[in-house]
Amino acid sequence: MSKSNTNVAVVGGGPAGLSAALFAQKNGLETTVFDTDGTWMHKAHLFNYLGVGSVDGSAFMETARTQVDSFGVDRRQGEEVTDVAASDDGFAVETDEGELTADYLVLATGANRDLAESLGCDFEDGVVDVDVTMETSVENAYATGAMVRAEEWQAVISAGDGAAAALNILSKEEGEHFHDFDVPVDAEALFGPGEEE
Repeated sequence: MSKSNTNVAVVGGGPAGLSAALFAQKNGLETTVFDTDGTWMHKAHLFNYLGVGSVDGSAFMETARTQVDSFGVDRRQGEEVTDVAASDDGFAVETDEGELTADYLVLATGANRDLAESLGCDFEDGVVDVDVTMETSVENAYATGAMVRAEEWQAVISAGDGAAAALNILSKEEGEHFHDFDVPVDAEALFGPGEEE
């Protein structure tokens, strides 16, 4: 399967979901994010996010959404996922507006673990059981952030979980460890030359 024909469905538009979407889409996977804007980030102010001195959570989310949009992620703002199911062909994602099929599924719904439970993911101590790549017991289904942690609910941790899920998906697609490491020339190729200082 070529990467351009690989679909990733991300349920949740907080730091974990948007990070997964960013890494997947910028590296050639067709990615859809279902974002009901229920993120806790609207109650947050970030002083603990590496590289960010101080920013309001809602402002951070606007920047993150603009970033994923710029890479062409199909971000479905306000479309709620009502159920997910695994099949031989991947995953069926039911929403209040229809159905989408995907090869991979990333769940990033905060502390709401209902979709992981209905999908049949294993749980341990009340949280979704994942390995270091964030993959659940259901092959090609990933869980991130507060879904997999009892109390460590930090935006920076969630964003890392989303990135780990996407990188594992990319590694599966490549058949070897995939690295997403950009250098200045990559930025210039993508965004054009910067201003001279």
